[in-house]
Amino acid sequence: MLELIKVVLLLSVLVSTALGQGPVRTRSQSDRSRRVALNTFTDTQTTGVTEWTSWFNIDHPGGNGDYERLEAIRFYYRERVCARPVAMEARTTDWVAAADTGEVFHSSLEKGFWCINREQPQGRICSNYHVRFQCPPVQSYWTDWSEWGHCSTTVCNDVGIQVRSRKCVNTQPMPLLLVPACLGHHSERRECSNPPCAAKWGPWGRWGTCSATCGGGRRIRRRNCERPSESVHCTGRPAEIQKCGKSPCPAKCQLVCTEGRPSEDCSRCTCDDHVLHGEVRSVTGVPVAEAWVALDSQPKVIRALTDAKGQFRLTGICSSSSTLISIRKEKFAPISIPTSSNSTGLSWVRAVLKSAEKPYIVKHPEDKVRYEGGRVMFCCKATGSPTPDKYYWYHNGTLMDRKVFKYEEDLVLWNLKPEQSGYYFCKTSSSAGSIKSSPALLTVIAKGKPACNSTPETHLIRLPMDCVQPGTDSMHYNAGRCPYNKCAGSLDFDMRCRDDTGFCCGVQNTESRIIDCGSYSLPIRAVTHCSCQKCLQPTVLVRGRVVTADNDEPLRFGHIYIGKERAGTTGYQGGFTLQIPPDTQRLVVNFVDPTEKFLDTPKVFILDKKGGSIYHNVKVMRKKTPIDINAGETNSIDLGEIEGEDPIGQLVIPPNSFHKDNGEIYEGTVKASVTFIDPRNITTAAAAPGDLNFVDGEGDMLPLRTYGMFSVDFRDETNKEVLGAGAVQVLLDTQHVKMPEHIPKMKLWSLNPDTGVWEEESDFSYTRTTAGGHGRSKREERTFLIGNMEIRERRLFNLDVPENRRCYVKVRAYMSDKFLSSEQLEGVVISLINLEPKPGYSSNPRAWGRFDSVITGSNGACLPAFCDAQRPDAYTAYVTAMMGGEELEAAPSSPKMNPNIIGVSQPYLDKIDYQRSDHDDPALKKTAFKINLAKPNQNNFDETNGPIYPYQNLLSCENAPTDANHFRFFRVEKDKYEYNVVPFEENDLTTWMGDYLSWWPNPQEFRACFIKVKIIGQKEVMVRSRNLGGTHRETKGKLYGIRDIRSTRDMREANTSAACLEFKCSGMLFDQAEVDRSIISVLPQGNCRRTSTNSLLQEYLIKHPPVAQNNESHGFTMLAPVDPLGHNYGIYTVTDQNPRVAKEIAIGRCFEGTSDGFSREMKTDSGVALTFSCPERKINRESLFQRLQTNPAQTLSQMARSMRESDGMEVQGLSTRVVAYPSEQQGRTQSRRVTSTTRRRVPMRTQQRQ
Repeated sequence: MLELIKVVLLLSVLVSTALGQGPVRTRSQSDRSRRVALNTFTDTQTTGVTEWTSWFNIDHPGGNGDYERLEAIRFYYRERVCARPVAMEARTTDWVAAADTGEVFHSSLEKGFWCINREQPQGRICSNYHVRFQCPPVQSYWTDWSEWGHCSTTVCNDVGIQVRSRKCVNTQPMPLLLVPACLGHHSERRECSNPPCAAKWGPWGRWGTCSATCGGGRRIRRRNCERPSESVHCTGRPAEIQKCGKSPCPAKCQLVCTEGRPSEDCSRCTCDDHVLHGEVRSVTGVPVAEAWVALDSQPKVIRALTDAKGQFRLTGICSSSSTLISIRKEKFAPISIPTSSNSTGLSWVRAVLKSAEKPYIVKHPEDKVRYEGGRVMFCCKATGSPTPDKYYWYHNGTLMDRKVFKYEEDLVLWNLKPEQSGYYFCKTSSSAGSIKSSPALLTVIAKGKPACNSTPETHLIRLPMDCVQPGTDSMHYNAGRCPYNKCAGSLDFDMRCRDDTGFCCGVQNTESRIIDCGSYSLPIRAVTHCSCQKCLQPTVLVRGRVVTADNDEPLRFGHIYIGKERAGTTGYQGGFTLQIPPDTQRLVVNFVDPTEKFLDTPKVFILDKKGGSIYHNVKVMRKKTPIDINAGETNSIDLGEIEGEDPIGQLVIPPNSFHKDNGEIYEGTVKASVTFIDPRNITTAAAAPGDLNFVDGEGDMLPLRTYGMFSVDFRDETNKEVLGAGAVQVLLDTQHVKMPEHIPKMKLWSLNPDTGVWEEESDFSYTRTTAGGHGRSKREERTFLIGNMEIRERRLFNLDVPENRRCYVKVRAYMSDKFLSSEQLEGVVISLINLEPKPGYSSNPRAWGRFDSVITGSNGACLPAFCDAQRPDAYTAYVTAMMGGEELEAAPSSPKMNPNIIGVSQPYLDKIDYQRSDHDDPALKKTAFKINLAKPNQNNFDETNGPIYPYQNLLSCENAPTDANHFRFFRVEKDKYEYNVVPFEENDLTTWMGDYLSWWPNPQEFRACFIKVKIIGQKEVMVRSRNLGGTHRETKGKLYGIRDIRSTRDMREANTSAACLEFKCSGMLFDQAEVDRSIISVLPQGNCRRTSTNSLLQEYLIKHPPVAQNNESHGFTMLAPVDPLGHNYGIYTVTDQNPRVAKEIAIGRCFEGTSDGFSREMKTDSGVALTFSCPERKINRESLFQRLQTNPAQTLSQMARSMRESDGMEVQGLSTRVVAYPSEQQGRTQSRRVTSTTRRRVPMRTQQRQ
């Protein structure tokens, strides 16, 4: 029944609405009349009662404003708005009339209503409006006139008629007879005319066929005249004739041959009965078989092949004239050589083929910054055999059109646009292969944009341990820093391969500030403004020491080669220093032993262009002792000698395979030395030459996984002449290849000593043979891979597999084990050794397969490594870190795994199985860790945040935030602190600022000064140096910086330690105008008293006034010596082009107590400047624990009384704060006078504040 009532009511409403009758209509009319009176925009020509539409709201006031356009309303609600409204009403959605809002708006019955945000007063924005329209009461009306139709005539220069029309529209669905008709005509006509008659030519047709193919001919093309009337005509010719077939017709051969006859193409003389004899050998004199022989004029037509002796015969070559012969052979550089003849008519040619060398980039394009509208040039150059002759340029990986940019080796871009920013690299190729350059970044700064952001970025400086800023308790201060990015400066010439002057964002203005440390204050220079300035270019140095891998015997006076040029010699202890050009992208250094005891070892060094210097500990292999073999017999030499293990493979040398340099076969005894770098011995990993990379066919450098490397040295027994060997076989025992998928991809490679790149020698094939192993009771059949090679020159050979299962490992280095993100270390060399585990014993590595090193930057380092998604322990890695010859310590893994310390969250940490090197044996070093290289599962959220990243996600690894998973190293020197008033990062020389208070006044030469302080006492003591300006007018009395260091225990002498404390050297400041004798205060912590001063140092200071007063026994003050005093004075001074190197050398000498030695073990009996006695304070009362045991009631009452007194003192503001390093003597005296009661109360107050 209820549903029936609803239906009746609904029908009644619909009927009343449709007929416009009843109470519904009455209410709506009265309501409309009220609204019209309040807010309408009317047509003054309209009278009488009209109808209102519903409300429309098609726009919102976001963007530029609110637009209620009539055209848009009609688009969405076509039938609900009449053609010509007579009035309009606008209100906000809060039902406020538009006129009452106080907003500026516009309205029109033809366009609608609109309100614009920018026109509103006081930054207001428009309200959200809705509108409605009033339509005329008539039920019939005319629509708008249509467009004028076409002219009735199409004849030129004629007159016709045009028509337009309109329709009478009825607004009510009633019979037409009941509706009044529209007044007026439904159509209009007007006269029209066409332009005067004219004729024009149509398009030209195609050229016809030439009347002759040579000697000259003609061809014709035609066009048609398009005319509307016979009375008009086109001007011009309807046809064109063009000459064609201009090439001369072949004439009868005019070649005159003094011998033989002309060839069929008339290009040369041919002698059918004459024979050319030829011989082809390698550079070592070995005959080259199956070389292709052709005429240079027809290189694709092979006319002969060389035989096993490298000889060939070619008919048809005349002896009376010289003919160029082209000779080609795979893995050799092609050669063209002329023939020779003698008076008897005998013709011959002797060719020497050089080994083909793949292209290698020697000049890479460099990063450039330019303004919009400028120009730039990128350069690229490669060497190789044959010389590369094709260059291709790419922009962001896309090949650039040679026809558009007209490039060869150099790429020039004109009228630069911002969208041309990006990475550019070149690719060059020859018949031997291809290579890509490193990418260069082009930054195009748009017009109107600054070249450099003037606002410094955040740079937190760590404050001294006793400096806590009141109110914040922060131990850091933001001193600001300018990002060292390249910018567009003013170049004298902008079309060089390398800009003559580099411009970078640098410091323009600084201001002096005071840091409130509570009990004292610190000055600091803060950066306030950055600008584009000339770059500070640090000297790039490569340092290190070359020793053998077995017993660290140094390579004394070894020759150092960069490419084919000799660059230096190692010292007596194997040390070396190389200054590298700043544009070097890939540094390949070859170490050669002139005594020939060690293998020639090419190394690919990584560079730190910011820090300026990297230390490399280079390992070389000792040559294997030669054995005697008979050249006339088959000889087998094992590869790999691990006790209890089978050899990895064998070298098989057939009889009569040895030859001299002139190609003559050698017969006799051969001194054979074959040195094998066995990957089963992890200690040989550092001796691996090169960087285990090869270049594929596309020019990309890809990694290899090694199964062993070997070097051969064959010599004549009598005169020690080096011998070559041809047709040598290499056998690889497949039992040592634990990954079956590697077997079909195994190849034999050789190392190019000039480029450090491995080049393919041959593939391997299967063979089965019977062999007996070490410890085997019988001989058994085993499977080998066999490869063929020819020993043409002294190269290292490699059994390698290209590996595509690659990942990146994220590692960061820190100043301390606090692992603060603001204390990351740059310039640390992180090394990763890929390991292959024994089956069933994943924690016991079997062999190493690869060795990589990367330098940490501002966001850590990403090291390439092999990884596996199916088996987490298929690959493992051994990771170490070194900074300036110092090994850093890895995060601990025992006694318990702590993800917060290691830096990797669970459960991924368990899958990786992180273990520090001392995990099972605490006696081992703590400077490495081992992990499983489990490739992350991208469908598992826990494995998508590092520390292992898929190879294609390199950018994610490099840009990972500091809170993402990563592995950690830290410096062992925990109790060491350095504060500079002018901030400077020693691992980034580009942060140097020219200021009178700069600790290092010269960015090209760094002088480090240390003083040796001996401590007599049971505990190590923190020692501080305060360094002030002394005699210079700009720095007198001003702080340079603070240095803190904890003394190091002398393991040979009880209750004795010493500290090597850095201080500010005296000398010229950055303006090089005047010397400053800096004032140095040495202040040990605790209950210390100076007992002695080095007599030579005391005498020097007296003889070189002014003399600082040293009336207090708890410290020592001096004006720093200007002269570089030695260990006899207890002063150690070292000057170097890198600050870290200078400090490391000085510290090593200070530990040793000599002026030329180096040690990491403190020796307190030599080279001491100051001696302090620091006895431990005696405890004259029982501890709290002891008192609670003996008299608990009295102890508790005393504690309660002390707490009440403490609260009272805090209310009165009388609390005392004890600091470790007071800045004034008064503070030190007061701290020493603190009573035992006060000392007992301090911890309680501290606890309450917490």
